[in-house]
Amino acid sequence: MQIIDGKLISNQVKEELRIEVEKTIKEGGKIPHLAAVLIGDNGASETYVASKIKSCEQIGFKSTLVRRDAHATEEEVLEIINDLNMDEDIDGFIVQLPLPDHIDVDKIIEAIDPKKDVDGFHPINIGRMAKGLPAYISATPYGVMELLKRYEIPTAGKHCVVVGRSQIVGLPMSILMQRNAYPGNCTVTLTHSRTQNLKEITLQADIIVAALGRPEFITADMVKEGAVVIDVGLTRVVDASKKSGFALKGDVKFDEVAPKSSFITPVPGGVGLMTVASLMHNTLLASRKEIYK
Repeated sequence: MQIIDGKLISNQVKEELRIEVEKTIKEGGKIPHLAAVLIGDNGASETYVASKIKSCEQIGFKSTLVRRDAHATEEEVLEIINDLNMDEDIDGFIVQLPLPDHIDVDKIIEAIDPKKDVDGFHPINIGRMAKGLPAYISATPYGVMELLKRYEIPTAGKHCVVVGRSQIVGLPMSILMQRNAYPGNCTVTLTHSRTQNLKEITLQADIIVAALGRPEFITADMVKEGAVVIDVGLTRVVDASKKSGFALKGDVKFDEVAPKSSFITPVPGGVGLMTVASLMHNTLLASRKEIYK
């Protein structure tokens, strides 16, 4: 069993990006500029956005944070997005999810200029990805693909079972893993909360991508010997033994599943760190106009 070290790989990616930015600046090129929109006071969102801004500083990007309280109207958020779309210095931007309940998430995402959609959530980017055209790939799935690649994990001809069908992770993962590329060329089964024979299906998997959002849902009896297990889940669970009062749990019961796995990602320290690194990669592409010429 080998643990896939997300911290190690994310640091590698960010160092590679830092070198690229340094080179660009020396050649008189533009400094990449990422903006983040944060609505409300969700604690997890605050943490995620802070980590993204910190990564910008480490790599040499410019960053802008646009904040509004939870009472901001949908119209106000759409106006912010329009301003960022029109700002020529902003290469890419994200709207941190989740949003307050009174705001239509789909309407917000569809208002983002696909050329600046470095989160890869816009329907145009998802559609282009599905067709194999240049696109911004959602940061978490892109991070998973990078981990598979850098650990040289074989994927061609393997059975990949994706647990979870969200448009942010599960759906794009299923598309990416079946594409004629590396990583890819898998036979993919996309499962979800209503799949009746889930255990039977996961036991057939050479690669499991767990992205259901249910803490420790994948147990040892659902995993065959030697499977590659990628845990995308990240949930705060109350834990009185922790100083913070909570612990971070993935979708996989790590202690049980790890001994049966050939490769496995931990939580924390796995996929989550790669998500931020992948967002930085997309921002560099945006600054260079490498996706949309």
